[in-house]
Amino acid sequence: MAQITKDMTFGELLSKYYDTCPKIVDVLIEAGMGCIGCPHSQMESIEEGAMGHGIDPDLLIAKLNATLQASQE
Repeated sequence: MAQITKDMTFGELLSKYYDTCPKIVDVLIEAGMGCIGCPHSQMESIEEGAMGHGIDPDLLIAKLNATLQASQE
């Protein structure tokens, strides 16, 4: 099973999983992260971005992975 990790960049996340699970964008938007168009998204890890927005990175990763898993079922 595919797994999203904290050390992935947002760019990696989107290029790897958006086509099969576009709802990951909804998770980011609901968390208050406009990472889709941010230039930092290509270099910044999910953990760094979450912490920069005051979001618990473990909780965000759990939500992203749950969303990804639901799309694969």
